[in-house]
Amino acid sequence: MKRIKKLLSLLLSLTLVFSLAACGSSSDSGDAEKADKKTSESSEAVLKIGAIPDQSAEELNENMGKMAEYLSEKTGLKVEYVPSQDYAALVTAFERGEMHLAWFGGLTGVQAMNVVSGAEAIAQRPMDAQFHSVFIAQKGLDIAGLEDLKGKSFTFGSESSTSGHLMPRYFLGEAGINPDADFDGEPNFSGSHDKTYALVESGAFQAGALNESVWKKAVEEGKVDTSKVDVFYTTPDYFDYNWTINSEEVLSEQFGEGTKEKVADVLLNMGADSENETAKAVLAFFQTDSFIETANENYSMIEKIAKELGMVK
Repeated sequence: MKRIKKLLSLLLSLTLVFSLAACGSSSDSGDAEKADKKTSESSEAVLKIGAIPDQSAEELNENMGKMAEYLSEKTGLKVEYVPSQDYAALVTAFERGEMHLAWFGGLTGVQAMNVVSGAEAIAQRPMDAQFHSVFIAQKGLDIAGLEDLKGKSFTFGSESSTSGHLMPRYFLGEAGINPDADFDGEPNFSGSHDKTYALVESGAFQAGALNESVWKKAVEEGKVDTSKVDVFYTTPDYFDYNWTINSEEVLSEQFGEGTKEKVADVLLNMGADSENETAKAVLAFFQTDSFIETANENYSMIEKIAKELGMVK
């Protein structure tokens, strides 16, 4: 009888030991799972970059994809290009913190800075400090200046475009032209610069305004027939395109402190990375040999004009 009791006691002890061990193992496993999940979430953080869709979606997708690849290589972060349906969609994504770095025009950059406290313009091309819009018209219409556009059909680019709408509208006003009253019908909005020159060349509209660099590239690549349409006026210069980065708060929370400086450093040193084929391809797409520093205050003129025209609150 005593022997049986001893055996029962031993079995109970062993059961208790195994139970405690199992609990410990379960707790350790839970802690490990939590740690793994945290590490996984951290490693899955993706720095998303975007660009206003001001030209061919195919070209943007290819080259902004290369930009994402380059930034990833140089920063060690996961970087992804996310296309935007239109200019406003990019600003909205930036406001929500869903876009961390964006290639904006002057107007969309100002709009983004106005809705995101701490957003900062960090880099631009040298040409963006002295940018221009061009006014184009069909050949044979005797259009020599902005005042000759009265009574003509006209197309801007996107409504949110700096070089395709805001500044052309401003300079038209300076020349005494009211786009909403003086054209043949209401002005059209093509949506992008490449569509603007195509519409004028085709005869759909008699004149239009667009980004000077897109026009020059189209002429160089033979994408536009200058025997049918050509430039008749180039605007005075103004600040335009830039890389704007989201707030320090958003970046630090998702990618750690110093992310803004890390990204800015990569952008500002691309021109010196002459042996890197990806860097060379990206810079060629942007029609520049480097990016240089810029600052929010450079866009104060754009902001002032946009407020006067009711395009920024």
